[in-house]
Amino acid sequence: MIGLLQRVTCARVEVDEVTVVAIGRGLLVMVAVEHGDDAARADRLLERILGYRVFADKEGRMNLSLADTHGGLLLVPQFTLAADTRKGARPSFAPAAPADLSAALYDHLTARARERHAAVQTGQFGANMQIHLVNDGPVTFWLRVAPGEQ
Repeated sequence: MIGLLQRVTCARVEVDEVTVVAIGRGLLVMVAVEHGDDAARADRLLERILGYRVFADKEGRMNLSLADTHGGLLLVPQFTLAADTRKGARPSFAPAAPADLSAALYDHLTARARERHAAVQTGQFGANMQIHLVNDGPVTFWLRVAPGEQ
């Protein structure tokens, strides 16, 4: 499973030119599900998202996590992160899990996130979304829970 974390001062999702969710300071995380992913990998990715130290402490060092700062968490499904871009000029989406599995694991991830973190918002699976964000830093990290990693 892949999570592209972006530290933001604010972010929102629009569908059909209407804002459907928004957060203030926190993390916008684009999520992709790959073949072979399961609930255990989703749980591990969530653990990493909530615990990853990307916020500054009093000395200005990235020593605080989302769990420490209690910021907003916006999870957005984005299957294109699972693309194979190694050859040619057109991505292959063969590594991406089928839509039904992706939706189920995205729902699992968001449900578990809501159990563990107070401020969780989500994009709409399968929708054409416009994502607006102010990347703070910019700070962006690509996290992947690979096959065999738990």
